[in-house]
Amino acid sequence: MKELFNDYVQTLDTYIMFRIKQKAAELTPMLIEKNRAPIFLSMGAPVQNPPKFVTDKIIEVLRTPSVHTYSTPKGENVLIEAIQKRMQNKYNVILDKTEIFSLIGSKEGIANFIRAICNPTTNEQEKDIIMIPDPGYASYAEMIKVSGGLSYSVPLTKENSYMPDLEEVYEQIKKDGYKQSKVKALIINYPNNPLGAGCTKEYLQKAVDFCKKHNIILISDAAYIDIGFEGTEKPHSVLECNSAKDIAIEFFSFSKPYAMTGWRIGWACGNNELVGILGKLKSTIDSGIFKPIQIAGAAVLNSTEGDKYIEESAKGFQIKQEILTKGFKELGWDIDNLYIPTATFYLWLPIPPKYKTSEAFTNDVLTKSGIVLVPGSGFGKYGEGWFRVSAVCENEKLEEVIHRLKEDGFRFE
Repeated sequence: MKELFNDYVQTLDTYIMFRIKQKAAELTPMLIEKNRAPIFLSMGAPVQNPPKFVTDKIIEVLRTPSVHTYSTPKGENVLIEAIQKRMQNKYNVILDKTEIFSLIGSKEGIANFIRAICNPTTNEQEKDIIMIPDPGYASYAEMIKVSGGLSYSVPLTKENSYMPDLEEVYEQIKKDGYKQSKVKALIINYPNNPLGAGCTKEYLQKAVDFCKKHNIILISDAAYIDIGFEGTEKPHSVLECNSAKDIAIEFFSFSKPYAMTGWRIGWACGNNELVGILGKLKSTIDSGIFKPIQIAGAAVLNSTEGDKYIEESAKGFQIKQEILTKGFKELGWDIDNLYIPTATFYLWLPIPPKYKTSEAFTNDVLTKSGIVLVPGSGFGKYGEGWFRVSAVCENEKLEEVIHRLKEDGFRFE
């Protein structure tokens, strides 16, 4: 029956995190037998409970009459108004209601928005192009593929401080034989997954100016924007930039800042035409987020309890990072000369020289030590030679990770 599916779906790869989880599950009995039960440093999501404030709120709301009926894709007024307040208080960005739309998680929103801008074709030279960060979130390329478009890598490297010259990339598109007129959008993701790298507000302004100059949509994935470490410059919203509303749409999530990954709630905001088109598409696909989730989400968004939770979580992630950087340094990694993020819960490290590929290294670590890492190759062609560590589990488990690596002979040599 596979031949009955469209050409785009048939080329999709299973999401890398699910492939890794499946492999770890297959090896678990063997690993347990040798006292190496899996420790997951793979999935990019917090594992602690959400704020008690928000769980108490949803329990309270569940008893309210009429909350179990359909919502609307747009979102309940209580959520839209809370988003308006949040964006103004945190970023000094003023939005009207036509510039906001609720999402069943930002991943869903970005995927549907990409569907709305790509005209599907199997002719490689005629495909609409979306520029994506590389290394970058593994799902971007697959979202574009299934929409019949073409993803084009924007290299994020230490040499360009993870803030590449967009005009250079635009010229390279032409040199590679593609039509610049086919470029529809640029995706940016700061702080970045998998690097943890941030950017300056000045660079965000350059991205806005670049997109305006070439009539390109700017898609900002702000999933990690709240996870900035104490004493560092906090990440910025692209909508803080001059003229951003002319060409930008920004996607926000409750998943990372509030550990509400399973709740599936987020929002898009920015240019009202872009938000409006996304809304039209979503109105044919879903019937909105469960009302109690929206009401509880709205309550936490501007609460003292919610802000305190984000602050304490960031402090916790910074401690976890310190445990791992100290440990990897003891194992021979040149931590002092590597980029160490000041946001997110990721570490991006080079594989030891004796390994030819990142997958060979992460497979070896999994099989011998039961430590689940992600090969850099899963995040794009510029990710080869690196691996991602997601520091979200308990501190004791992170200490155990370093202990196992030492005991099992994994060093940077």
